[in-house]
Formats: sequence, structure tokens, C-alpha cells
Amino acid sequence: MASRPKLSGIQKQVLALYRGFLRTARLKAPEERCRIESVVSAEFRDNARNVDRRNFVYIEYLLRRGKRQLEQLKNPDITGLATLEVKK
Repeated sequence: MASRPKLSGIQKQVLALYRGFLRTARLKAPEERCRIESVVSAEFRDNARNVDRRNFVYIEYLLRRGKRQLEQLKNPDITGLATLEVKK
């Protein structure tokens, strides 16, 4: 049985944030849950592909921003996520 490589502290934080979004999505309406899960998944995948793994300052910024968004999403009055797409 092969052992998994140890995760760094920042990797654990990112995974915990992702799981937090998925858990919070379960508390919303079923149609909104699917939308939240797809938006979160797409955002995390996009950042995994496009953010340099050694750019800790930017990764920490994304973590702080994600934590704020998660806290807002946990509010029962908030029904879903909105996305903003910026043309490059």
C-alpha cells in the first residue's frame, strides 16, 4: 500500500475551504446546490491550473477571499453564489 505524500499547511487549508463550500451548499435549495457546487468546482480547478504553486502571497489572498465568501454563503438569507467573469 503506497502512502500519500504529506500535505502542506496551505494545501490543508485549501482542501478544508473546498469541503466547507460543499458542506454549505448542502444547506441550500437543491437547484441552487448544484449551481453552487459547479461554480465552486470550476473556480478551484481554474485556480489550480492558473496559479503558480510557489506564489504563496496570492494563494493566501485567495484563501482569505474564499473564507469571506464562505461565511457570506453560510448566512441563511443568502440563497446562492454569483459569478463575475472578467475578460482578459
